[in-house]
Amino acid sequence: MAEDVKIALSWKKHLAEEFEREYFRQLIDFVRQEYKTHTVYPPGREIFRAFDCTDFDDVKVVIIGQDPYHGPGQANGLCFSVREGVTLPRSLKNIFKEIQNDLGKPIPKSGDLERWAQQGVLLLNATLTVRASDAGSHQNKGWEQFTDAVIKAISKNKSNVVFLLWGAYAQKKGDIIDRNKHLVLMSAHPSPFSADRGFFGNKHFSKTNEYLKSKGHEEIDW
Repeated sequence: MAEDVKIALSWKKHLAEEFEREYFRQLIDFVRQEYKTHTVYPPGREIFRAFDCTDFDDVKVVIIGQDPYHGPGQANGLCFSVREGVTLPRSLKNIFKEIQNDLGKPIPKSGDLERWAQQGVLLLNATLTVRASDAGSHQNKGWEQFTDAVIKAISKNKSNVVFLLWGAYAQKKGDIIDRNKHLVLMSAHPSPFSADRGFFGNKHFSKTNEYLKSKGHEEIDW
């Protein structure tokens, strides 16, 4: 099974056992069937794009999302990110607003966060696929177990990684992180329903860079 999964080699080394587990075989069967019978996002070639854009050895920051966007042309395999030219979703707009307030950077026109991913920010959704216009439709099919294994592999095999956990869902998923080895920053979610209740003003972006700098790592150009 491992050889069938199109994922960057550095990740295969740490996740090969996961690909052989029964739940993962069932998950892949389910996902293949969904792509055959429904419109599913992101496009199949981009399911594992977060791993293609950020090599395991280069991971410095992990941001955990929930589902991919389920609107046409939005999801591109990176959490909170949208394709070039797509209108910024409200959560992403709020992320950019906080960066502006925290670091004084202007809000960019493009919502494609690949520029972060290439600097070592793993943009990980808990569930890597979703049916069009049907939020949460691929939850509890096995993706969460797989992405837990990803978080465990980073927590166990790396040190001094910053985990940004926005909202209760991401925070619960972060229970498996070794806080003695890593920095975990938590706040409300950037959604318009909760951003005013603790996301705005969290200064996670400057705090991340201060921590990375203190550990001898290059800061992220947010």
